[in-house]
Amino acid sequence: MQLKKYTFGILGVVCFIVFDQLTKLWAILNLEGTQGIPVIPDVFELQYLENHGAAFGILQNQRWLLLIISFLILILLCAVYAKIPEGKRFLPLKAVSILLAAGAIGNMIDRILMGYVIDFLYFKLIHFPVFNVADCYVVIAAFAAFFLICFYYKDEDFNFLKKKKS
Repeated sequence: MQLKKYTFGILGVVCFIVFDQLTKLWAILNLEGTQGIPVIPDVFELQYLENHGAAFGILQNQRWLLLIISFLILILLCAVYAKIPEGKRFLPLKAVSILLAAGAIGNMIDRILMGYVIDFLYFKLIHFPVFNVADCYVVIAAFAAFFLICFYYKDEDFNFLKKKKS
């Protein structure tokens, strides 16, 4: 394995995870036990929440299941990332993989260390579930992947994912 090939990805994931964890630490220190901090009154606020489930509160108290699912997704992401061809054309796909991995790992760290995920970003205007920076990474990556697959890449660009004939 060439470490140089993975340096960009590893550094990217680490930087995104550090930022996510720092924001969660900030939320613990500044928001826990408060009513929250309005950023834009009646629209957006910072509000501390301990999420024992997944997105939108599903799978409540299923810590081990969520950890296993996240771990399997990470294995799949690493396998795909390793196959992504070099070159500028595939940088967006690598960026999507890095964001997805960082989001998954960021929330896994919370589940492993605390048994729940720290959420603190709340769009009060639309009563959207409270979320965090790692969740933002996953959502941004998912939207980016959708647009890349639909409008940027061609079917043959994904030939690298096919099993090689012996």
